[in-house]
Amino acid sequence: MSANKPNIENTWIDPDDAPELTDEWFQRADLYEGERLIRRGRPPLAHPKKAISLRIDVDVLDRYKATGPGWQARMNEALRKAVGL
Repeated sequence: MSANKPNIENTWIDPDDAPELTDEWFQRADLYEGERLIRRGRPPLAHPKKAISLRIDVDVLDRYKATGPGWQARMNEALRKAVGL
């Protein structure tokens, strides 16, 4: 296995239980040329998000994180509302 490829454990044992490899599956799959990753499986988004560095008050950050998984999306939605989007 390549050092670049994730080590994912299969959830099936018998090859007959393997998921069906559909056209959609192949379109979403990572594409490698030898050991070099050419394309990630997820298609580009129409409106991609951008990673930034942002200083947030600790109490605000703690409150969002306390809401559990998806806190970043909820924070993004609150910011969108605040600017009228």
